[in-house]
Amino acid sequence: MPHAADRDIARRVASRYRRPWHRDYARAKLRMDPVYDAVAEVVDGEQPLLDIGCGLGLLGFYLRERGWRGDYLGVDFDASKVAEARRAVNGEANLVFDDGIAQRLPPFHGHVALLDVLHYLGRDEQSALLREAAARIAPGAALVVRSVLRDRGWRFRATVVEEWFLYAVRWMRSPAKHYPLRADIEQPLLDAGLAVDVHPLWGRTPFNSFVIVARRPRT
Repeated sequence: MPHAADRDIARRVASRYRRPWHRDYARAKLRMDPVYDAVAEVVDGEQPLLDIGCGLGLLGFYLRERGWRGDYLGVDFDASKVAEARRAVNGEANLVFDDGIAQRLPPFHGHVALLDVLHYLGRDEQSALLREAAARIAPGAALVVRSVLRDRGWRFRATVVEEWFLYAVRWMRSPAKHYPLRADIEQPLLDAGLAVDVHPLWGRTPFNSFVIVARRPRT
């Protein structure tokens, strides 16, 4: 099972950032959230990675600490977070950040990560983005989606409260718009010819997070 980053990796990634609250956030996020390890277990050095909704760039910096040296492109509509990610690169090669809007994806062919993005979009926008992301998956590569899934459990209710709080304090610039069902995510990926696996990824959090790994078979 995926695990969170060890203390040394979390500390080294956090040290890249100039602002104390970004350093604190990076350390806590990497220590508690298993999603970064989940992506590291999927990607390889042969394929580049497109990180949609990259935020401060934690995934790219974490993968570097894990020894991955592929080309990384992070995109996010939050220009302030992208600016901080660019500062944190410190001249390192093949780590590129762009503040283009996530739905307008650049040409790309490789792995794609889509972490904690979908519920900030409407239902039709989610389907369109999943199709666009799937079209960029190379043979032998994968799309890794982490998303809250809508159900009646307490974890889902806890996630809704957390999202309200993050928007209220303006950490997130957009409120949650639509919490997808599992089928809302799976079907566009199956239609694109990808093999889909879905499993919980709660880690040490109370949130209703799932990871969806959609692979394109090698030809």
